Amino acid sequence: MADTLSTTCPALLADMPSGVSFKKLRKRLVRNALQVVDTYGLIDRTATRRPKWLVCLSGGKDSYGLLTILLDLQWQGALPVDLLACNLDQGQPGFPKHILPDWLTRHGVAHRIETEDTYSIVTDKIAADRTFCALCSRLRRGILYRIAREEGCDAIVLGHHRDDALETFMMNLVHGGRLAAMPPKLLNDDGDVMVLRPLITCAETDLEKFAEALDFPIIPCNLCGSQDGLQRQAMKQMLTDWEVRKPGVRQVMARALSTARPSHLHDARLFDFAGLTPGRAGPGDDGVPF
Repeated sequence: MADTLSTTCPALLADMPSGVSFKKLRKRLVRNALQVVDTYGLIDRTATRRPKWLVCLSGGKDSYGLLTILLDLQWQGALPVDLLACNLDQGQPGFPKHILPDWLTRHGVAHRIETEDTYSIVTDKIAADRTFCALCSRLRRGILYRIAREEGCDAIVLGHHRDDALETFMMNLVHGGRLAAMPPKLLNDDGDVMVLRPLITCAETDLEKFAEALDFPIIPCNLCGSQDGLQRQAMKQMLTDWEVRKPGVRQVMARALSTARPSHLHDARLFDFAGLTPGRAGPGDDGVPF
């Protein structure tokens, strides 16, 4: 049975399930997003000018969830931000152009649909047996920065979640030789547009359940035909295997991303090892084995 009282929730949630499990799921996602907003200063609550965010909508479960959760927070008065949903049609063969504008219009969501044929550029420069994702992502990000400037937006907002951050961390660790993941807040190279990830502590399984419960019209991310065999998929499978063997390990690893100890790593740029001498208080071993 659905809750059809549109006056008591955002339009995107007008037909949400009324069961206890969905209410708990909605509360958990909204709470996690709000904690990220406040912990990492995604908005300045002392500012006099109301910020504007460009919410990037791909048609996948994560970006649908992002938009819905932000509108929920906005409706609750917890997010004093103007939101503009934006979809970039990149010219992939078979892309269903009507789905997102129809869905956004039906729910009264302010939006902009941009068409840029980056698909032809990528397929021209990347061999058919290679993955297109890296170049495609760079081109897409540059276009979104331009749109943000044109629309007077302070930030572009992405739907990356906890599991995306963990997969990126593992890819950087195994293939890149560095400790890095996806930050919740980042300033672009030109210094004029923020990149925000309010869902960075949300579990992918929660977003999957959320999308299924609200029956989002999902557009699959396989239109370019280059998704199989990616390093990211290998990391995802490895994390899934670990989760099966040790339930909860993803959340433990995610907590590690916000609990770094520079004194127990090897980066002299982050910790003054040379200045650490006897007679001064040290950081302590804190149970770290020798």
